[in-house]
Amino acid sequence: MNASLDSTIDWARVRADFPLLTRKVHGKPLIYFDSANTGQKPESVIAAVDDFYRHHNANVSRAVHALGTEATDAYEGARNKLAKFLNVRGDELVLCSGTTFALNLVAYSWALPSLQPGDAIVLTRMEHHANIVPWQLVAQRTGATIKVAELNERGELDLDRLYALLTPQVKLLSLTHVSNVLGTVNPVREICREARRRGIVTVVDGSQAAPHRVLDIASIGCDFYAITGHKMSGPTGTGALWARREHLAAMPPFIGGGEMIKEVRFEGTVFNDPPHKFEAGTPNIAGFIGLGAAVDYLSALGMHNVEAREQALLAHATEELSKVEGLRIFGEAREKAAVISFLVEGAHAHDLATLLDLEGVAIRSGHHCAHPLMHHFGVAATCRASLAFYNTHDEVDAFVAALHKVRKLLA
Repeated sequence: MNASLDSTIDWARVRADFPLLTRKVHGKPLIYFDSANTGQKPESVIAAVDDFYRHHNANVSRAVHALGTEATDAYEGARNKLAKFLNVRGDELVLCSGTTFALNLVAYSWALPSLQPGDAIVLTRMEHHANIVPWQLVAQRTGATIKVAELNERGELDLDRLYALLTPQVKLLSLTHVSNVLGTVNPVREICREARRRGIVTVVDGSQAAPHRVLDIASIGCDFYAITGHKMSGPTGTGALWARREHLAAMPPFIGGGEMIKEVRFEGTVFNDPPHKFEAGTPNIAGFIGLGAAVDYLSALGMHNVEAREQALLAHATEELSKVEGLRIFGEAREKAAVISFLVEGAHAHDLATLLDLEGVAIRSGHHCAHPLMHHFGVAATCRASLAFYNTHDEVDAFVAALHKVRKLLA
């Protein structure tokens, strides 16, 4: 991570933009270390959603009256903001409910018609269930098989072994940009280049990358890239799939209904142009307007500043956690996002998280929708502290102090 932190940013003022962070839990100031699960929302996002429902509420692309035009303009404006944020074209961006929907869209509209017996799909050991289960369903229906790329001792992809898997039978490679458990940042540009040389279509799960890193999808060289809005301080139920235009043009619609058609007759239907042919029904209009506001907020802050701030918090947290007796950190990649999964000897992950909650500290415990990765490490669950730019160094210290306290209770 080469970004340097802008010393002129008042991070206390930035934090004040997030109203939920002022509340107390169990009588203690909230320390929210679960941003890999969902990001908190700044006031501007909340206000944008509220303003839509108060002053502009109407459906999109269905009416010529003023409210309908305002809603459509705001909705399409959000698409264009997101496209600029990702450095892609707006007509290559399918708006959807999030990464899970986006990956299923690729699975059912591209993979299902394309794959056949004897073909193979490559996934990695660190994938979220949302990037495993759709491909299993496709493999069952097409006769394709799944191969798994393994990790090294640092929790990084073993690239030599990965490339060895990319045989002529492989038609699809789908991998995460940033691991939601380990924080490992995968070299997706290099991996996609190697796959493209072999004629393999690539899908990248960007759920944990879009909220925390400078993104330039055009430079990655993948075929599909999926993101989730609620992790990047936008509303829930928002996200997008970017795809190369040739794929969008060739893929059949995943879901049929209104808005994704030009003309319907009982003899047949003429579908809308991409990306709208994949956006059946009434969308989450207010949510996407809120996501547009989140993009505005992050863009004004500067993603290089977000990345640098979070790296500083990660370094501090890692150093302090290393002083906790019996604590094991899972994932020590050379390039890593601000995610720390850990266990403390003699304590169950859920017990740790429950007792930390009583101290006002919100962390995640469980398998993190990554059962195969838990099996790899031989554990049933871990605790996960995931930080964001609105967190503070004082919170890191308070979290570690609370961890020392609850550890003694469990000893």
